[in-house]
Amino acid sequence: MKKPAVLATSLAAAFAATLLTTPALADDFPSAITVSGEANISAAPDLAQIDAGVANDAKTAKEASDANNAAMGKVLLALKGAGIAEKDYQTSRLSLQPQYGQNKSTGASPVVGFRASNRVTVKIRDVTKVAGIIDTLVSAGANDIGNISFEVTQASKLLDDAREQAVADARRKAEIYAKATGVTLGAPLSVSEGGAPVPLFKARMATAPMAAPQAAVAPGEETLSVTVNVSWAIKPKEQ
Repeated sequence: MKKPAVLATSLAAAFAATLLTTPALADDFPSAITVSGEANISAAPDLAQIDAGVANDAKTAKEASDANNAAMGKVLLALKGAGIAEKDYQTSRLSLQPQYGQNKSTGASPVVGFRASNRVTVKIRDVTKVAGIIDTLVSAGANDIGNISFEVTQASKLLDDAREQAVADARRKAEIYAKATGVTLGAPLSVSEGGAPVPLFKARMATAPMAAPQAAVAPGEETLSVTVNVSWAIKPKEQ
């Protein structure tokens, strides 16, 4: 009959020991300063991407579709003739929509025709050829061109120097906080990159008119940004 009392005493002793050791564990947990560091780098783009399309109107859906297919066929042949690989252009939108008129006497909106449209997204791996490719597309019958963007394909490699600069920026900030709070900065406890590095700027161009002279395109530079989050251990400043 004494065994339950012995068991209860053992549990109470174990619980008391846990309470006594908890503060010691808390003291061993390091305090830290956590800051973010940032750095930017600029680089010339080596890839351009544009959207090009054709739109055709006709009285019947078949007439509009047939005319559109023939027009897009010419555009695709022109891309191939300009040296664009088949893997670098892809259909991005295909549509056939009724066009409505207005009957003033009845207020109805009858179907008066159809519009067929087809768009492709084109990757241009030599940015010096962008203007020439646009002219080729317009000459081949493309009447809807726009949404041009430039990209740095090897951005991650180019950002290696920026990553070092971002860590240095984080250390600079951490040292300011350590000095202001009267502590000493210790070793870094963790380092993480804050999301994927992305361009801060993307160039775009409005729709090009069919009879325009050679398109004026300026690739410029892409500004890439990287952010790192760093935690440093801290300790009381030595007297």
